[in-house]
Amino acid sequence: MHIVIVGAGLAGVSAAWYLRERGHQVSVIDRDPGPALEASYANGGQISISHPEPWSNPGAPLQIIKWLGRKDAPLLFRWPAEAARIHWGLQFLRECLPARSQRNTVSIARLAAYSGEQLRLLREATGIHYDELSRGVLHLYFTPAGLRHGQAQFRVLRELGIGACMLDAAQCVETEPSLLRIRDRIAGGMLGTDDESGDAQRFASELAARCAAAGVVFHYDTEVGAISHADGRITGLELLRQGSREQLAADAYVLAAGAWSPHLARALGERLPIYPVKGYSATLRIQDARRAPSVSLTDEARRIVCSRLGDRLRIAGTAELNGYDTDIDPVRSQALLRWVEDIFPGVCALDEPNAWAGLRPTTPSNLPIIGRSRRMANLYYNTGHGTLGWTLAAGSARALADIVDQRPPAVDFPFGG
Repeated sequence: MHIVIVGAGLAGVSAAWYLRERGHQVSVIDRDPGPALEASYANGGQISISHPEPWSNPGAPLQIIKWLGRKDAPLLFRWPAEAARIHWGLQFLRECLPARSQRNTVSIARLAAYSGEQLRLLREATGIHYDELSRGVLHLYFTPAGLRHGQAQFRVLRELGIGACMLDAAQCVETEPSLLRIRDRIAGGMLGTDDESGDAQRFASELAARCAAAGVVFHYDTEVGAISHADGRITGLELLRQGSREQLAADAYVLAAGAWSPHLARALGERLPIYPVKGYSATLRIQDARRAPSVSLTDEARRIVCSRLGDRLRIAGTAELNGYDTDIDPVRSQALLRWVEDIFPGVCALDEPNAWAGLRPTTPSNLPIIGRSRRMANLYYNTGHGTLGWTLAAGSARALADIVDQRPPAVDFPFGG
């Protein structure tokens, strides 16, 4: 079967790998000149199985109110807001209800654990390298209230069978010696022992090269124009490339276009509950390797993550709802640099911040949309992964390949949206 995938980010390239592995003919279309150059390009680098709690949780509304008026707030809802953002925000508030949040947490945890297993198997099968570190993710709490929340999350992880352990301040420093300077400020921590870190864009590029060697055809610098369909099936795509137009027909189609997925789906009469949530990062050159962290860190209070990528340090975080704007707000970008200088002064070269902002395709529940379309018999979705695109990539793609082949996925998750 010939399958066309729209999108060459983590979701699209991973899907291409598993579908080609099943023997399908696969073509991938992307508007960028290479793989993973948008939301996957400079994310926080964490495969964070130990963080299944969605942004939409019972404590979120009050926390958001406390952040109002702060330009550097971890979650920023910019005004004025268009109708789509307001509608998404109302759906987000509904998902904060305790029962819904708990259900979403369990679903994300199951898919995350499965995805971690699949990533390890893929790495063994391909020998792929991407500055990966399998030393876990250390969640840091700086207040007693934050620590209590972490202890509650630890109990949830233990019930779900996800590896984690609670640490006091001394144990946090023992796990990551570079934290010695701020030991007195740490209330405690939680180490996600099943977690990893690595360069997502390098992973996607290396995997795309292996896909191409296996026969996958990549169409870069190519936009999707009109989508032809009849009798509940897609019959072809119009490809726009360097001023030319051509038609591409296939047996099945996978939409993995990140934040742009709703635009393409709308042409088919489907509405995807995805909104672009802008995240920021700074990738810094390490100039004092002895004092740089080698365990990936999460500052739970400020929602900032830090990952070691070879001789670089990636600092990422914040969520901003402002449509499809990708401009870098200096206030929010500088907040990341202040964080790293506060925690690791002098470790990185701050004069070369390599600042970046990208759009995460986020659903109100934080659950990705994976599975077959309800309107088009030969259309499938693998999109809406939000802040967990790197964490969920391998498992989502493997499950999608099962669904395409009409096999039950080996993980309990609400596929189909």
